[in-house]
Amino acid sequence: MAEGPWLVVGLGNPGPQYAGNRHNVGQMVLDELARRTGAAFAAGRGGVLSRRPQAAVAEARLGTLPGGAPGPRVVLAKPTTYMNVSGGPVAALARYYDVPPERVVMVHDELDIPFADVRLKKGGGEGGHNGLRDTTKALGTKDYVRVRVGVGRPPGRQDPADFVLKDFAKPEQKDLPWLLDRAADAVEAVVLDGLEAAQLRFHTRA
Repeated sequence: MAEGPWLVVGLGNPGPQYAGNRHNVGQMVLDELARRTGAAFAAGRGGVLSRRPQAAVAEARLGTLPGGAPGPRVVLAKPTTYMNVSGGPVAALARYYDVPPERVVMVHDELDIPFADVRLKKGGGEGGHNGLRDTTKALGTKDYVRVRVGVGRPPGRQDPADFVLKDFAKPEQKDLPWLLDRAADAVEAVVLDGLEAAQLRFHTRA
């Protein structure tokens, strides 16, 4: 793997009223990654980030390399802006830590994937996801990695915008820890093994 850090971003909205929403599942995955690595989130680190922090940031080593050495360096980030203006913090962090777009991993909710499925891709469209759309605009490219955490489609005629701003249903909450664990595994696989190997693992049904 090339030298240099990865930037792993969990999308969501700030504030306790949104914390359990489907739209915040990306930030829940980041919390799981921080738990695994023993990292603690803090607002901004140095330079412009300390003057105007727009993300909670934690630095860690993710996973273990063959032979037992610590895995690659990662910067875990949860933007503290609202979802539709996530791009500014992502681009600022990428510049500050000198991370190219191909080493940026965005973790986000995905309506077009069934609940509890995880899919991975690089580039392509944003599927109406405002956080991704703003990130693409700010980075100037679509060529970053997406870890797409399935939340499923809304039932009946419920507005998708309302659906993602509601907490997971009680039956879903029972499986949510498993989903967060699987999505965190997917991030780890991308960083340690590369996107193609991770796709083969997570897109293949047993």
